[in-house]
Amino acid sequence: MQWIRHRKCGATRSVALAVASTSLLTLLATSALAQGLSNVDLCNGRDRSSPEPQITGCTELIKAGVDNPRILAIAYNNRGDAYTGKGDYDLAIQDFDEALKLNPNYAKSFNNRGVAYQKKGDYDRAIQDFTAAINIDPNYANAFANRAETYEKKNDYGNALNDLNEALRIQPDLRLVWNDRCWTRAVLGDLQPALADCNQAIHLDPNSASALDSRGLTYLKSGQWGLAITDYNSALKIDPKLPTSLYGRGYAKLKTGDRAGGSADIAAAVALEQNIAGDFLRYGLQ
Repeated sequence: MQWIRHRKCGATRSVALAVASTSLLTLLATSALAQGLSNVDLCNGRDRSSPEPQITGCTELIKAGVDNPRILAIAYNNRGDAYTGKGDYDLAIQDFDEALKLNPNYAKSFNNRGVAYQKKGDYDRAIQDFTAAINIDPNYANAFANRAETYEKKNDYGNALNDLNEALRIQPDLRLVWNDRCWTRAVLGDLQPALADCNQAIHLDPNSASALDSRGLTYLKSGQWGLAITDYNSALKIDPKLPTSLYGRGYAKLKTGDRAGGSADIAAAVALEQNIAGDFLRYGLQ
């Protein structure tokens, strides 16, 4: 499962990029579990209509008492994945704990548990888990991206940028990370590289409200109000309730003298995200 991240303010800029299920089918002998293949399929996440089918399939496999610690660890990991998707973070963490007892070098479970801790707001524990995943697999691009997001939530943009650089060095096609690095660089005031990153993110996904929103912030911080408004308009056509685009557009409109339009946009943003003004203040916009 990929957690699509967007907006750093308390609303919804979430990669956690990678709560990742692992395929059981490549590890199971068909003759040994012929009657359980349907549960294997479910536990592998074949039915994504909701988290429930995956929870059911993995639970049945766990109850069956599979005599293989590695396979059982995968079942716990995949059920934890589904619980995270459902928002049951404590249950997810319990399953990732079980997976790691069975397989202490399971990088995906460290990463996935980090995602659950991050979503609970326990950022220090999340960073510990992402670091453990990276120590096991130094080329785990998603773990670097997830740790970067967690650093951002702690307003540690320098460490976030370092991790985003590593993620893109390992896997240059991660469009969400190009977007996130654009946003992080814009917050840090490194505006020309930020603009290049956003252009790449938009090239990879022209219909990304997130990337257009990040480029809007870059233009906002460089004082290019008209270009910022254009990008925010485009982002809001895709996602009409994106609070950062509403607030950013309102800010730019006020700068151009459109007090009525700017005030309306800002009021709409605050209705969606109460603390958004404080977030923009941290981004360096008075």
